[in-house]
Amino acid sequence: MKKVISTPGAPKAIGPYSQAIKIGNMLFTAGQIPMVPETSELVTGDIKAQTERVFKNLEAVLRAANMNFTHVVKVTVYLADMADFPKMNEVYSLYFPDYPPARSTVQVAKLPKDVAIEIDLIAVADKQ
Repeated sequence: MKKVISTPGAPKAIGPYSQAIKIGNMLFTAGQIPMVPETSELVTGDIKAQTERVFKNLEAVLRAANMNFTHVVKVTVYLADMADFPKMNEVYSLYFPDYPPARSTVQVAKLPKDVAIEIDLIAVADKQ
């Protein structure tokens, strides 16, 4: 059965979608951008700071589903500029120090609210 996951620890959806959907022991998150949930302000400037904010948002969604980054099996990173890849990767590696998940990283023409990065993920819990 499909369950909607929602938390105030991540930005509210800015469209007709859920922060995440849990089906059985699998979690599918919507893309998170570098938005501070309490203020709806965007983190701008340094891609490392933006990536950190995105991961804080994703962590809140995972927590709301009783999961954490060790449960993540697939990540998709969307960058406005592939030149940001090395600095994004520095922050990314802090969240997946051991057994990193599969990942795709793509450069896109434009992201919501003209941010530089968006990340979504798929996680699988050990048990339902």
